[in-house]
Amino acid sequence: MRRRRALRTLPFGLALGLLVSCAQQGDFGRPQAGVWNSLIDATGSVAAGERGGPASASPLTDDEQDLRARAWRFLMPATTREAFLDILANLTRARVLPPSWRPHDPARYHDAILAEGLRSPVSRYRRLTDDAVADARLIPPFASLAMRVADADARRLKSLPFAKTLDDWDVRQAAMRVAENRCLVAWVRMETGERLEAYRYALEHLFAEAPDPAAAESERALAMLSGRRPLLDPVLPSDAAIRCGLVPAPDVAVTAPLVVKD
Repeated sequence: MRRRRALRTLPFGLALGLLVSCAQQGDFGRPQAGVWNSLIDATGSVAAGERGGPASASPLTDDEQDLRARAWRFLMPATTREAFLDILANLTRARVLPPSWRPHDPARYHDAILAEGLRSPVSRYRRLTDDAVADARLIPPFASLAMRVADADARRLKSLPFAKTLDDWDVRQAAMRVAENRCLVAWVRMETGERLEAYRYALEHLFAEAPDPAAAESERALAMLSGRRPLLDPVLPSDAAIRCGLVPAPDVAVTAPLVVKD
């Protein structure tokens, strides 16, 4: 709470500038433990709350901390051509910037691979294969953890009406934490779909540019990722990304009443 109040006293532009220069990444694509990444996350919660998004001041459980660490890989770009884009992605991942600022571009991953200057087309296929396989292997443990967090959140919500010492602020913080967890999983689920689309775009264009037998291994890697991505579907309703404001709601004309009386 003291850190939140301190952050509110800083001009947001100044805080953003400090964070841009100090973002840190650890091993295996996870956030590096340290004061600067903690400050980024704290600032992100404040920024998300100012935008009207779910932002809870409650402490994170061990599973919630692990969920956020495991989400890191999927919320950061698979590869970029500029370090500054990685910094912006990190600020977006922490919710300092809203996810909506970054439009989905399936061609970006393919363009970045070409810009890496790899000498052989086989190296490009290998990079694509390695990225897709790594994502596919990380989905099952993330989905299992997300389900465990969802079960804990369900018990949390059921207990609130029976708690006698909680005030409205306490109840709101609990509800906001549940919303944070759900929207994080929805975000990862959306990003895995967009990654799969980007990988597919890259494979098709790489094969058109330089056909090679290595493409078969890349195709199997994409099939592996496609097969494991549905593991995230049972955790949340299909429209969770819309409810969380990650994607705009479709314009659908209502042709029938929502409630029909017998």
